[in-house]
Amino acid sequence: MPAVFLVSDTHFGHKGMCTFTRSDGVTKLRPYDTPEEMDEAMVRAWNERVGPRDKVYHLGDVVINRKSLATMARLNGDKVLIRGNHDIFPDDEYRKYFRELRAYHVMNGMILSHIPIHEESLGRFGVNIHGHLHAARVMKRGPASGEHVTTVVDPRYHCVCVEHTDFAPILFEDVIKRIEDEGGTIGFRNGNGPTM
Repeated sequence: MPAVFLVSDTHFGHKGMCTFTRSDGVTKLRPYDTPEEMDEAMVRAWNERVGPRDKVYHLGDVVINRKSLATMARLNGDKVLIRGNHDIFPDDEYRKYFRELRAYHVMNGMILSHIPIHEESLGRFGVNIHGHLHAARVMKRGPASGEHVTTVVDPRYHCVCVEHTDFAPILFEDVIKRIEDEGGTIGFRNGNGPTM
């Protein structure tokens, strides 16, 4: 049976991704010096994990420029695109590489989106698997420590940007395990496991 993978924010062809830094202002967001090096490393990592018949939900921001869209033809899998804010080209250009284009997708009672959904819309889903934040996570107010208020990762949100998945798609089952390890609650709609 084909496996199911999730990935987001590949940004193929994006030169800036090789110079942007993490919140500390020093550490590079991605360990590559050029977009060509980045693209080749991510294509290799993708194809080592994903087989030709596996399903991949790409949660947006595939490429930064039109010419890099052709990179998608080199990637294994039956691909579905959940459009991101940088996926600005006409639908027909994406349909060459993706079986389906969507704004969001509900799987196992969880909502998959590019940008994290507002917490007031989260109630019926319980968990939002998303992209957009790169190395960051959705945070919430944690326990107070004296006069200081702390923040902690909100377990209702899980980011699958490549910065969180070793620059390749991640198995859906591994995402579920990460959510549970962080204290999130997974509720399958039909009680029979995954619904893809």
